[in-house]
Amino acid sequence: MALKVGIVGLPNVGKSTLFNAVSQQAIAQASNYRFCTIEPNIGQVEVPDTRIDKLAELVQPERVMPTTIEFVDIAGLVKGASKGEGLGNKFLANIREVDAITHVIRCFEDENVLREEGEINPVGDKEIIDTELQLKDLESVEKRIERASKVAKNGDAQAKELIEVLNKCKSHLEAGLSIRTLDLEDEENELISDLFLLTQKPVIYVANVDEASMLSGNKFSEALKTMAAEEGNEVIVMNNTIEAQISELEDADDKQMFLEEYKLEEPGLNRLIRKAYSLLNLITYFTAGVQEVRAWTILRGWKAPKSASVIHTDFEKGFIKAEVIAYDDFVELGSELACKEAGKLRIEGKEYTVSDGDVMHFRFNV
Repeated sequence: MALKVGIVGLPNVGKSTLFNAVSQQAIAQASNYRFCTIEPNIGQVEVPDTRIDKLAELVQPERVMPTTIEFVDIAGLVKGASKGEGLGNKFLANIREVDAITHVIRCFEDENVLREEGEINPVGDKEIIDTELQLKDLESVEKRIERASKVAKNGDAQAKELIEVLNKCKSHLEAGLSIRTLDLEDEENELISDLFLLTQKPVIYVANVDEASMLSGNKFSEALKTMAAEEGNEVIVMNNTIEAQISELEDADDKQMFLEEYKLEEPGLNRLIRKAYSLLNLITYFTAGVQEVRAWTILRGWKAPKSASVIHTDFEKGFIKAEVIAYDDFVELGSELACKEAGKLRIEGKEYTVSDGDVMHFRFNV
């Protein structure tokens, strides 16, 4: 599944530095001036998961393939972006193409880093971005209402239902609220799905703090956490520059020494990547054989045939059954054969809902 997480924020908050760290490739130019990033950089990022390492240790395959997510470094938005300020329309279009948003917010003071918005104000910065996205969504909703109204005049029932949902969205946006906080039924969400509303996308906040605040946070990150909690969202506190330095270290011992020096149990990036993964309601199942141990990304709640389709569409079309071993059983017993002999290998049919961590083998016929 090619899922994308967009990294957004005001100019000079550390977006490209975070992207460089998260992709472990210094391909995004990080500079101290506006619109350093114009075309979005895209990096495919491995999702940290110790389970695949353990399976590989037991199976000793020829190759190991972890699951991935794409992170997209989108240029800094500015006030007025919804009206085209700062190449705003182009940047907003880039956001429309992602599945979730990582909103980077400056939570540090440094007179050497350009800031045009006055004093450090993470909540105010967050509101600037929210407002621009809401205004753009309001424009999209109003245009759709206009088109749907013409169809509804001819008695089209679905168009009338659509207008009702759109009017809900319009009122919510006009109140300065994002669509993700609007309680819509599944059917209502389906009706507006083709609008790809910017404020409907799930979001996680990154508080980019100074080095001294990496572990404890500071007054700026605490203000951001309070705001995010009211929305039901989370904040990951990190120093993006330190994270970028950690990610550049190739030797595992050097990386561990660096983490210990800063009293970090793991890179903050690992927390961010895992949170982005769960934010998209994703889970992982594994295939484990001598040729390959591989992690596969699916949406939580998928049945076995649909889950098999991420390997190949033929697996879904010709699905017969799935052989399933729980991850914990596989690790405890040490092999597929041992699990089979212990009665821990289950045969599941088309109605089986795949669980996170399942080790699976599909039987199919096309």
